[in-house]
Amino acid sequence: MHATLPITRRQTRQIQVGTVVIGGMAPISVQTMTKTDTRNVAATVAQIREIESAGCDIVRLAVIDEDAALALAAIRREVKIPLVADIHFNHKLALIALEAGIDGLRINPGNIGGLDRVREVVKAAAPRQVPIRIGVNAGSLEKELLEKHDGATAEALVESAMRHVRILEDAGHPWIKISVKASDVPRTLQAYRLLSQTTDHPLHLGVTEAGTLLNGTIRSSVALGMLIAEGIGDTLRVSLTDHPVQEIRVGLELLRCLGLRPPGASVISCPTCGRIQIDVVSLAQRVEAELDQYYRANPTAPHPAIAVMGCMVNGPGEAREADIAIAGGQGKAALYVRGAFLATVPEAEILDRLMEQVKKWTTLRV
Repeated sequence: MHATLPITRRQTRQIQVGTVVIGGMAPISVQTMTKTDTRNVAATVAQIREIESAGCDIVRLAVIDEDAALALAAIRREVKIPLVADIHFNHKLALIALEAGIDGLRINPGNIGGLDRVREVVKAAAPRQVPIRIGVNAGSLEKELLEKHDGATAEALVESAMRHVRILEDAGHPWIKISVKASDVPRTLQAYRLLSQTTDHPLHLGVTEAGTLLNGTIRSSVALGMLIAEGIGDTLRVSLTDHPVQEIRVGLELLRCLGLRPPGASVISCPTCGRIQIDVVSLAQRVEAELDQYYRANPTAPHPAIAVMGCMVNGPGEAREADIAIAGGQGKAALYVRGAFLATVPEAEILDRLMEQVKKWTTLRV
């Protein structure tokens, strides 16, 4: 039996990005950004499909010039997942993106070229109720705010965000979400806590430039996990120097750990030590990969809890807690189902026998 963490979600306004509802009491959505050249339609569509199959809810695309903006229409025709255009400096790219059927925009009104151009974007976005995200990063704050606050403080981030929000609201656009990202955990926490007390617009969580897979996962999980546990946050992106599928995997697992997403490939595994006599590291990784592939192909299949243990010290105890478990021996493992010993399995056959039990789990549960 798994304990759950009581979380009281902060009530926010509700917006819709394509088919995905954000804010209010809607589930926290997981986003990423393509890392292909948006002008390369085939490569971008292929990556979007890969991202979508990993469980992504919303995909953002960099729109760096007119060719990239014009490519959006072809991309939109090829995929169903909601798409957000990331645009800076040139408001005409936002207009092209809206004509292409984009589901959301990420802009900063302060760098799009003046109030007249902001109003022009709003005039095109408002009839479609296309949300606009105000994305403020510590590395790109206005000079006067840096001087006023003596650096890129949490207060400076929030002041910048609310300045941009007022520009959009004054232009007649209430469909807004906001992010205030820093590259470290303390400022990220401080900024989002302050922002959550300042506005009821939905919040997009993230640690900007979080780092490579290991460091970025840790930083993002600490900051985002703490905020979500406090009820703050309506959508998130885990920004990693890695493939976008890794961002989705981390984001989904973060939400699953907090009980905010249905379970995925639920695998617990031992850290290994000098007692083990099978390759637990490789086996646990292969089990996770096989389960991910199986659940993508069978989304309604049940999710038994799996334990991959290296020896008989903790193996039998974990087997009693898990639905399906293996406890390693010398080139073999004991296979347990529902806490009961089932068979001794040669190491080369462990993955196949374990997956066999996963696929039979529907009948076993009856």
